Amino acid sequence: MYRVDLNSDLGESFGNYRIGSDDKIIPLVSSANVACGFHASDPMVMEKTIAMAKEAGIRVGAHPGFPDLMGFGRRNMVISPAEAKAYTLYQLGALDAFLRAAGMTMQHVKPHGAFYNMAAKDYELSKAICEAIAAYDKNLIVLALSGGELAHAAKDMGLRTAQEVFADRAYEEDGTLVNRRKEGAMITDENEAIQRVVRMIKEKKVCAITGKDIPIQADSVCVHGDGVKALAFVEKIREELTKEGVEICSLDQIV
Repeated sequence: MYRVDLNSDLGESFGNYRIGSDDKIIPLVSSANVACGFHASDPMVMEKTIAMAKEAGIRVGAHPGFPDLMGFGRRNMVISPAEAKAYTLYQLGALDAFLRAAGMTMQHVKPHGAFYNMAAKDYELSKAICEAIAAYDKNLIVLALSGGELAHAAKDMGLRTAQEVFADRAYEEDGTLVNRRKEGAMITDENEAIQRVVRMIKEKKVCAITGKDIPIQADSVCVHGDGVKALAFVEKIREELTKEGVEICSLDQIV
């Protein structure tokens, strides 16, 4: 029996700005990565997103990012390990306040955007993120790019680690995601994306942008909730995974 978590980055609206279809995506995933106010979100959005997750019965994780609202956390920043640790700790505490008030517990932590991509390649940055997570709650699951440095750092520190794959992103041969500015970075054909996901789960392989197969571990599949076809895609991927005999469950049931 194959098992996988379906996660989505949610709660990324801010004030009067609305992003995504959270109310429709939340019932279709098993884990929600909720923005913590640095790259997106605000207190009202966090509270509302957690309330929807509770009603749907899904697990919630923190989605800490760089303090970059204007760039949506997708611009690289030069920060020290001490800053990375403090930024992470600050955001965990912010989101956890709303979780506790709702009678819920935090399941995992998944960095956002540039913070996530930089950590995938930088062990020292990853170590700082993991130090913050361990100091806050050693039972939290670190959701990291499959085979990346964050996954390595989390395992080295004895933290529960789940490895993530992306349905709609292309991979380099080293297992990192192809930069969004590069042609072919996004997988736009839904059927191709779903076939890639099934193969990643069952065969533990994915075809890199160069055409070479690379190994990959799929504990969780990220399905973005802010695209034009996001809802249809999430519905389709759930349907296809069920047909393929893949059980969808939360991270804490997998790692």
